[in-house]
Amino acid sequence: MKKQKKRKLDYVIISDVHLGTYGCRAKELLNYLKTIQPKVLILNGDIIDIWQFNKRYFPKSHMNVIKHITSLLSKGTEIYYITGNHDEMLRKFKGFRLGNFKILNKLVLNIDDKKAWIFHGDVFDITMQHSKWLAKLGGKGYDVLILINTFINWISHLLGYGKLSLSKKIKNSVKSAVKFINDFEKTASDIAIDNEYDYVICGHIHQPEIREIENQKGKTTYLNSGDWIENLTALEYKNKQWTLYEYASDEIAKNSDKKLSKEELKAKYKEEKNNFLFEELLKEFDIEKPLK
Repeated sequence: MKKQKKRKLDYVIISDVHLGTYGCRAKELLNYLKTIQPKVLILNGDIIDIWQFNKRYFPKSHMNVIKHITSLLSKGTEIYYITGNHDEMLRKFKGFRLGNFKILNKLVLNIDDKKAWIFHGDVFDITMQHSKWLAKLGGKGYDVLILINTFINWISHLLGYGKLSLSKKIKNSVKSAVKFINDFEKTASDIAIDNEYDYVICGHIHQPEIREIENQKGKTTYLNSGDWIENLTALEYKNKQWTLYEYASDEIAKNSDKKLSKEELKAKYKEEKNNFLFEELLKEFDIEKPLK
């Protein structure tokens, strides 16, 4: 089988993978990841769904996604893991760095002389009406929003209501879904404009988008990477341009799960054997390796 040449990209952003849940499209995500070679990979929240995590359900296909992502580190890819609400347990590891891998709550990058503000987006759920002025306080204000959301979810769980679910709110009705998405995009963009960010990049609402948003103070480009549950989308950056990747339109990725040759299997085994970060992740989450 002839090896497919990988697409070289400057930045790739994926979010809302929800590994560990039945709705996760792990095989499709792995097919996509096998076709690209990013300089920087940004995992923008809800990659592992710790809310619904169950050791009895973490199939091999889900594990293979983690193994592939961590293997990218040995190839020089810089990986940022931005925490979301479904993997908020990782927020206590904010600032953790191991080689090219780093965990954080938000990220500001200079991309070709343009400022990009990147975060998951769950901080706007419960505190939409107060988010704007809190976030204007800068880094501390954003962290305050995270604490507020965590505290409210803790109270909700204590009262027996469980954690607040955005997906349930979105699915209540089309009208409320449209309003929430519009409010979300406007809130994120208004704050980005106030802080002179050229790009504001989110996930969380499972609504892929790239569009310019303008108000009386200026304009910014709002981007959302969508999800790997229904839309199967990602954000890609190359040659100073953002594009929205759609798995449904990628015939190469959809055919990338053909059987590997013996030589490719040997190389894959050697790569996995040397993957120390993957082994450490297994220990951290007390996950057993899937049976062959």
